[in-house]
This record gives sequence, C-alpha cells and structure tokens, in this order.
Amino acid sequence: MRANALAACMVASLFAAQGIGAQSFPTKPVRVINPAAPGGNSDIFFRLLQPKMSEALGQPVVMDYRAGAGGTIGGDIIARSAPDGYTTGLVAASFLINPSVFKSIPYDTRKDFTGLGIIVDVPSGLVVHPSLPVRDVKSLVALAKKRPGEIFYSTSGPGTIGHLATEMLNSAAGIKLVHVPYKGAGPAMIDLVAGQVQLQFASMPLAFGYVRAGRLNLIAQTGEKRSPSARDVPTMQEAGVPGYVVRSLFGFVGPARIARPVAERLNAALVAAIRDPKNSKALIGNGADPVGSTLEEHAAAIQSEIDKWQKVAKAAGIVPQ
Repeated sequence: MRANALAACMVASLFAAQGIGAQSFPTKPVRVINPAAPGGNSDIFFRLLQPKMSEALGQPVVMDYRAGAGGTIGGDIIARSAPDGYTTGLVAASFLINPSVFKSIPYDTRKDFTGLGIIVDVPSGLVVHPSLPVRDVKSLVALAKKRPGEIFYSTSGPGTIGHLATEMLNSAAGIKLVHVPYKGAGPAMIDLVAGQVQLQFASMPLAFGYVRAGRLNLIAQTGEKRSPSARDVPTMQEAGVPGYVVRSLFGFVGPARIARPVAERLNAALVAAIRDPKNSKALIGNGADPVGSTLEEHAAAIQSEIDKWQKVAKAAGIVPQ
C-alpha cells in the first residue's frame, strides 16, 4: 500500500510540476526550426507572423535555418528536441509526402510531432503552355486520351507535390501525362514557359506573373474551394474531376508529447497572428490562403494527408527510394 501511495504522490507531483511550467510558459525565446533555406515560402509566411506571435507570447520567436535532405534534417532536430515548447518548427507539403516516397526517414511523421496549427494552404494551379490547344481540364483530358504519352509535364523533382498531383490526375482521368523532373521549381517553370514541356501543377504564387503576362494559361486550381487570389478560376472538382483536392499545407509543429497547455498557448499565439487583418491580407497577397487551425484539426490533417499521398504513390507505381 505504501508503495502504491508513494507512486501516486510522485505522479501527482509530476503533473503539478508540468502544470506550473505550462502556466508560466514561455520564460525564454521560442526557437522555430525552418527546414528550408531563407527566402522560401515558409520563410516569407512566418516572418509576417513573427512580430504578433512574439507579442502574444511575451518572448521573442527566433528563426533557426536547418535546410537539407528534403526537410528531413530540420524535421529530425524538431522530433528529437525536448517537448517543452521551446523548440518548434515549420513544415511544408513535403513533410506529409515524404513518408510515401522515401524508405528511410529519421523520424515517424505520424508519431514524433505535435501539430501546433496549420498556417496556410498554398493553392496549386494547373498551368499550360499556350501552344497546347486546351482551355479547360475536360479538353486537356480529351486531348491526352487521343495522344497518350505525348504530353509532358515538368516538376521540381520526383516525389514532389507537383509530381504526385499530376499522377493523381493521371489515375483519376485514365490518362498518361509524361513526367519530366527538374532540379528545382525555377528550371521546371522556365522550360514550361519556353514550351519545352506543356503543363505543370505549380504553386500559384510562382505562376501568377507568367499567367498575367499571357505566357501561360491557368485552367484550374486544386483546392477544395476557390482561392481568394484566383476567384475566377474553377477548382479541379468544378472542372470535372470529382474528389480531386490537393492541399499544400504549411504547418507549425513541435516534438511529440508537448504538454497540452503549452501547445494551446503556442497555437493561440499563431492563430492570433494569422487572424490579424494586416497579416491575413499580406498572406493572401503572397498567394497563400490563411488557415489558423486548431490543434485537433492539424492532427487530423497530418494523418489524412499522409494516407492520401500513400494511396496516390501506390496507384502511380512510385516505389519509395
């Protein structure tokens, strides 16, 4: 009995200590690991939010760049950090795709992280070169069925969101668009604009300038609903591909087992920064749809997106490397 009582006291003391720590959190700067290089989308989006987040937390929010290996270097640092809320990080769509295309990742994406909130969804658009005689998705599918294996699409590399998004269309429509991978989004877009390939699922912020200049045609977008930045462009579902939704989620995460009150505090600061009218307008201006999800919504999205991309990869015959 004494042993049981002692154990109960120790557990109670531990929870009490955690509660006190959570109530006072944070008492020092919060580090945000960015697994990408400076100047990318995650950098642009989060820097807009930093001042308001720092204000809400009462402590500086400091960016720490740890780029490389498709984001897994930074992801590993986050996963291995103490679950005290002082080391957090940013993740992009690759975070949710990597389990489908890589055999060996130094962490379990499903289990080793706490989702602290979805920041934005960056919509992708289906852009085609003007030389391709299509003006909508239906005419593209019809042409691809007449010319199987003759229409080429560019991506920033195998296993990227552009690759899987197009293979998802191949599977859904029963067509065969041919993959031409490049080393980066810039070269992939340059060759599309030059007419070396015919189409691409591209980040809409990247494609907008070429579309406005008449050098590319934007025929659909991939979100569940139309983006505020492209209200006159139909979604893939509206364009005749039922169930086709591709989300490019940028999230705020920490290691697993962060105490709930600490996670809630970090989430509240993030959501407050996203919902600030000036920040929200700036995010939309940069081609992103502000989200600001709850902890539960983010946790569910991590699971559902991994499930979806694993099904797409399997249907496309993509073997994890």
